[in-house]
Amino acid sequence: MKLTSNSFKDGAAIPGEFAFAVPDAKNHVALSKNRNPQLAWSDVPEGTESFVLIVHDPDVPSKGDDVNKEAREVPADLPRVNFFHWILLDLPADAREIAAGSQSDGVTAHGKRGPAAPGGLRHGINNYTEWFASDPEMEGDYYGYDGPCPPWNDSILHHYIFTLYALDVDRIEVDGHLTGDNVRGALEGHVLAEAKLTGTYTLNPRVAEKNA
Repeated sequence: MKLTSNSFKDGAAIPGEFAFAVPDAKNHVALSKNRNPQLAWSDVPEGTESFVLIVHDPDVPSKGDDVNKEAREVPADLPRVNFFHWILLDLPADAREIAAGSQSDGVTAHGKRGPAAPGGLRHGINNYTEWFASDPEMEGDYYGYDGPCPPWNDSILHHYIFTLYALDVDRIEVDGHLTGDNVRGALEGHVLAEAKLTGTYTLNPRVAEKNA
């Protein structure tokens, strides 16, 4: 199975329109268009009944001591953890594309509603739910796609891994909330094939220049 995108190339930078935030000279970051990128897939295995899409960033700092602090930088050797940006379930067996902006088009304070998603699909909960938990202006359950917004002072480039799973069931049953870890656990024993596509992103001008 092969996964591609018209929005960015595998291994290349994700454009700002598909991010949660973009660099800003005055305030470090500014909210962006937050549109989901276009995705398409082919070479689907026989017997596929549905698809699940999971997007995660494995480069998120495990501790927030230095995150977004003036005159400090998140060190490259800090252990990193996963941050789930998008979990989309129940894509039908005949689906071969997700159009750009079809599942997210703008930042929604307090999070997009869910789990019901356009087209009869289900959205999982992304990790902005935890990120904004202590912010009264933004807290809430964040369903669906919310794009990249790595710390603006992180010393490393972040990678966003889009993984599409072809399943042998038409609807995956998940124990508990539709979180990245719970959905991944539910997929075990049902995956016929998977395909990956990786984009990069940074809000740190020094890192951006280095990787230009």
